[in-house]
Amino acid sequence: MNNIMNERLNKKVVLLTNDDGIKAKGLLTLYNTLKNDGRFDVHIVAPENERSAVGHAITVFDPISVKKEYNNGDFYGYAVNGTPADCVKLAVSAILDRKPDILISGINRGPNLGGNIIYSGTVSAATEGTMYNISSIAVSIDNLKDTDYSYAAEFAKKIAALIIEKGGLPEGTLLNINIPDIHPSNIRGVKITCQSDSKLKDFFIKRVDPRGRDCYWMDGEFVEVCRREDDDYSAIKNGYISITPIHYDLTDYEKIDYFRNWGITKDI
Repeated sequence: MNNIMNERLNKKVVLLTNDDGIKAKGLLTLYNTLKNDGRFDVHIVAPENERSAVGHAITVFDPISVKKEYNNGDFYGYAVNGTPADCVKLAVSAILDRKPDILISGINRGPNLGGNIIYSGTVSAATEGTMYNISSIAVSIDNLKDTDYSYAAEFAKKIAALIIEKGGLPEGTLLNINIPDIHPSNIRGVKITCQSDSKLKDFFIKRVDPRGRDCYWMDGEFVEVCRREDDDYSAIKNGYISITPIHYDLTDYEKIDYFRNWGITKDI
């Protein structure tokens, strides 16, 4: 028993979560890839159902239910009736007996590029991890249909090992990783990128419900805005893996003096 405990304590604790739900193929592939590596003690705390595009929402006024999830009869993780950010909070503060060394959110079905990261539950879960000072990454693949997640899982494991080797990520910074959905042999390399200006152009399909009330179904198309060669969208478009360092400090530091010069502080 002592040998088992010592072996577990010597492993790095990895928390996995996502916004596609605990039964998502991307999460399962990532879990199996890391579980079979002797360096990691892997735990899943993820939404019980898909919670895509909920951003950084948290549950405040309702209780959050948690249940154990099994895969082929084996304990798999904890399914949470809440948001991705809820999952991270619960994992760190209530469920796990050790603080995670690394948090990996994903592997997400569909990319998280440009302005879309504001809405992404995947990225928000990783952001929540940084708020607990946990080295966190969000991993997405550029495919909205069912795909092979094995290469993305191996790449995520490689990054996790590198984070350990480097002693963790800088405080407050997470890595937003997007992988092109092409054969691994066709991936041209890895680029450290900035967030692009690409975003969804919204439009709404109007319908009338059975009671005669107007209702709207949101849809959209991705608008490509590439002002720099080193942005996330350009990297994916050209067959590169994109790694974007991002943080939750939203202060526009370059504009602080601009607004000071408005004289606002003198008028009150």
